[in-house]
Amino acid sequence: MSTNAPASAEAPRPPALPALDPVIHAQPRLRVTVTLATLADGDRVTFPRLQELAGMTAGNLATHLRKLEDAGYVRVTKAYQRRTPVTWLSLTTAGRLALEEYTAALRTLLARASQEPDHHDKENATP
Repeated sequence: MSTNAPASAEAPRPPALPALDPVIHAQPRLRVTVTLATLADGDRVTFPRLQELAGMTAGNLATHLRKLEDAGYVRVTKAYQRRTPVTWLSLTTAGRLALEEYTAALRTLLARASQEPDHHDKENATP
């Protein structure tokens, strides 16, 4: 005779927590992605304007844009206006989808956290 409890008696496990996209999750890249997402589909912004909106230094912005571009989330287009070089930036379809998935995962995590019993209550409860 087995002393193990039947499998059906085990408490159901909550579904696995969703993963947050590490490319977007870094605070500066999240700021850039959200800023670009405010543009209408097909619109773009210049590098200096994005730098101003995101509140980042040129070097920091360039570094994070490179990671977002490598992931396929941001489109970087270099052109000239008269004789002046201009860098245009926009969020790709993949970038918009990644941000939507990131936002949904974050909402799920926050909702789950608000449903979890407070661990301090368990520790302070008297038997």
